[in-house]
Amino acid sequence: MSLSRSEREHARDVALGAARAAGELLLGYLGHLDRARIGTKSAARDLVTEADLASERCLVAVLRAAFPTHAIESEEAVRDAASTQPRWFLDPLDGTVNFVHGLPCFAVSMGLIVDGVPEVAVVHAPRLGETFHAVREGGAFLGNERLTVSPCQDLGEAILATGFPYRRAELANNNLANFCGLFLDVRDLRRMGSAALDLAYVAAGRFDAYWELHLAPHDVAAGALLVREAGGRVADLDGGEDWLRGGHVLAAGPGLFDGLRKRLRH
Repeated sequence: MSLSRSEREHARDVALGAARAAGELLLGYLGHLDRARIGTKSAARDLVTEADLASERCLVAVLRAAFPTHAIESEEAVRDAASTQPRWFLDPLDGTVNFVHGLPCFAVSMGLIVDGVPEVAVVHAPRLGETFHAVREGGAFLGNERLTVSPCQDLGEAILATGFPYRRAELANNNLANFCGLFLDVRDLRRMGSAALDLAYVAAGRFDAYWELHLAPHDVAAGALLVREAGGRVADLDGGEDWLRGGHVLAAGPGLFDGLRKRLRH
């Protein structure tokens, strides 16, 4: 199954509306969370709030109404059974820790995958007032501005982004060795706390590259398409196509990708 250009554009437009509605909900909760209702998931650092759940309900309601045959796989409560139908990967609040602490780097992330191929992406950062979007073979955009990845070819001139897992004290490879191995050789490193925004920033040329380990599909489904449609490369750290469910990803402009991948371990 594949979607026509018009079907991809329609799905994008629906996702844009859903993401903006969810973003308005998040802004209503920002700074007004009931601390007694902030929960944890796989680790004490892995937070979930009433805002995450309200945003997810908003996204799911819109998608169910618009695309009743599509499957949905979201971070919190909704995960449809495996099928061959188009599947939406949702992160209703990517950057929950930032959100809880009043930091502006959080986003709503929506990616549509059909037969393993990314077709539509929306990453909406409501506090920052930015919405990134893409459809396959249609380019990546910030609002109406077309995006292009950085042309950087020299690590010494590069700003890289990464992140660390919540269970970092329990994992054999928590990404710290990769961070330390690159720290002295790059212009600088950033840890934003939102994989969706990290990938969007690579697409926009703000970051020259991004990598991370121990990720979930909802973290990367949208951002990967943004990078590819902006002329960048996305793969797992072995250089293959298992970036969606394999747990690790590298996204970069063509000039940095190969050299950087050889230095990263997972």
